[in-house]
Amino acid sequence: MPFNSVRNLNTMMNELTNTLVISCAVVVVLYAWKMVNMVWLRPKRLEKILKNQGFKGNKYKLFFGDMKEMSQRSKSKHIDIDNGEEVLSQVVAFSHQSLQKHGRSFFTWIGWNPRVAILDPELIKDVLTKSNDFRKTRGNPRVRLIATGLVTYEGDQWVKHRKIINPAFHVEKLKNMVSAFHLSCSKMLGNWENLVLSNGSCELDVWPQLQALTSDVISRTAFGSSYEEGLRIFELIREQSVLVMEALRSLYIPGSRFLPTKRNRRMNAIDKEVNLSIRSIIDNRLKEMKAGKSNHHDLLGIMLEANINEVEQHKIKSHGMTISEVIEECKLFYFAGQETTSSLLVWTLILLSRHQEWQSRAREEILHVFGDKDIDMDGLNHLKVVSMILHEVLRLYPPVIGLIRTVEKDITLGGLSLPSGLHIGLPIMLIHYDEQLWGSDAKQFNPGRFSEGISKATKNQVIYLPFGWGPRICIGQNFALLEAKIALAMILQRFSFEFSPSYVHAPNIILTLQPKYGAHLILHKL
Repeated sequence: MPFNSVRNLNTMMNELTNTLVISCAVVVVLYAWKMVNMVWLRPKRLEKILKNQGFKGNKYKLFFGDMKEMSQRSKSKHIDIDNGEEVLSQVVAFSHQSLQKHGRSFFTWIGWNPRVAILDPELIKDVLTKSNDFRKTRGNPRVRLIATGLVTYEGDQWVKHRKIINPAFHVEKLKNMVSAFHLSCSKMLGNWENLVLSNGSCELDVWPQLQALTSDVISRTAFGSSYEEGLRIFELIREQSVLVMEALRSLYIPGSRFLPTKRNRRMNAIDKEVNLSIRSIIDNRLKEMKAGKSNHHDLLGIMLEANINEVEQHKIKSHGMTISEVIEECKLFYFAGQETTSSLLVWTLILLSRHQEWQSRAREEILHVFGDKDIDMDGLNHLKVVSMILHEVLRLYPPVIGLIRTVEKDITLGGLSLPSGLHIGLPIMLIHYDEQLWGSDAKQFNPGRFSEGISKATKNQVIYLPFGWGPRICIGQNFALLEAKIALAMILQRFSFEFSPSYVHAPNIILTLQPKYGAHLILHKL
């Protein structure tokens, strides 16, 4: 090779090397700048903006913000069920402390993201009404292993899914599910009656019993199968809930979910097994539908039928849901349907164990309406006291203790200038326990406040949020309340109950609000 050619080749290689080095250096500098901006410059800028508008909060700490303080769990093993301050200190300790320390206009640091707490009813209404301006916060992507689908979608995708799923929760469809609710509850109560057979009473932790009940109900109403057939899915989702909660209590570093840690591997394995199990159920159902052998009375059948009709109506496949999207909605059925109602039922039995006068009033009403006959839809509509009790339980022990939204663009909210990307927190428990909003007895159990309905109790303010509010209110709220009414009515027809000496009151968050040490009650056969 001529000398000049060799020299030219070396020159080209040197230039290429220099270009690559410079390019890598630029990428490193840009990434470093992005990281500095994300974890320091942007938080400090937002901190200044918030403080200039009267918000108060702790000074930003690099990377962790307030996460270390938030992770310090209450050491109390037993709190007074009648002491609302203790309940708040157990369940939402840091937010409660922030409210007391900084006043009603406060913010907290979730890592490097500030979260502004909104407690004003008019501002809450704006946030939940203007869903295009205040979007669902993406947050930690590991949560999507538990709850994605309708609850997380935005824009056109949310509209499409809501339209397809909505028929499954229509009141007329729910009426067809009353027999399934009754069958599942009869099965549980039959077991209870066997336990008290010898002396008329027994001690029982009703929490796992109620979880099994609501799991059985979802299996029957959503998939037409028994609890035993769906047992593995429920076990996996329950394990996934615990793992997700552990992940949420630690700082999330972008991309860390891809690391092959023991927890990440287990979470991915659970997700894969659950998806395969549900896909098998869906595939079998679609085969039955094609063969004309399947009815469409359960949630899955109604949803698949609505999906097929939507595609046929528009002649465009994209107007329907993909199989993967149907799987995600089914996972949401499993998780939200089971967790929400079991939480409502267990806190109802716990509070009625403490407040025996309300237990007696509810039983008298049920026996007056039904006697010892089976529960029916018409009679349920006359259970005023039962409805009051369930509303009050949801106020004091909502399944979900807070909602989070993200400001989609620079916006004004009630005179506040909120920058794009800011997180908005709606602390449901703080709102539900607020004496300025609910009166001096806000922290006490008083179902009578709902004697004239929710609107009267709230004075038409947006301050009652157990299922959210506005266009994105939980689609399954009527399902959950109907199931809870039937279960409570059937329990009170057959049993009275009180606290066991071993009962420990310790509300605990595992995605939903649950009794940390179970719900040990003494059942008495009537």
